[in-house]
Amino acid sequence: MRSGRVEDPADAADLRARLRHVYWIGGGSGAGKSTIARRLADRYGWRLYATDDVMGDHARRTTPQEAPFLHEFMAMDMDERWVNRSPEIMLETFHWFRGEGFGLIVEDLLRLPREPCVVEGFRLLPHLVKPLLAAPEHAVWLLPTPEFRQAAFRSRAAAGEGFVRNTSDPAKAGRNLAERDHMFTSRLQAEAEHLGLPALQVETTTTEDALAERVAALFNAAIATRRVPRTPTRKERHP
Repeated sequence: MRSGRVEDPADAADLRARLRHVYWIGGGSGAGKSTIARRLADRYGWRLYATDDVMGDHARRTTPQEAPFLHEFMAMDMDERWVNRSPEIMLETFHWFRGEGFGLIVEDLLRLPREPCVVEGFRLLPHLVKPLLAAPEHAVWLLPTPEFRQAAFRSRAAAGEGFVRNTSDPAKAGRNLAERDHMFTSRLQAEAEHLGLPALQVETTTTEDALAERVAALFNAAIATRRVPRTPTRKERHP
């Protein structure tokens, strides 16, 4: 399971049953996943599991054999990561985009109490999440337009979060990162559509309130479906 892929149908059925209380928010970088997940957790009293927060822990829990791309990335300096490689190579070799460490997310969730939980992060790849879903509406992918993502990251950089500043060429690193993430978002969109999973486009005109309501409506539909009372049999009605 460390690979994150569920190959055995029996294992998949067991995991779906054990994780049916989990709701998943994936998507491209800068789409508002963390904000929406936090709002839903606060609104409904759900547990929040942010995959970004456990990346360091998960890196320490892997070996080079289990996660070769991750350990190659860890050995690079900042220019090797963000300046000297093309966006295409960055996309194809980025460990989290390859699904490395996804099994550790599942391990963490299985250790938590079985209470409603919302999981968020770009590491939630559609083809890895789908086998774990009790219903397609238990997950959604937020897909930012390039304009939305650019605006989101401008505000983050203004707050001092622009790690590309630690490279020798921040402008080039920023362009590489933007192009890589644009390609990743396009890949997520195509994969979600192919697998029949919900995805929402996030534009510059999309308000935080509106996006939160759209995701809440999707999850509420799944909750309502699960709560439909079973019709008693004739024998149960007339014992």
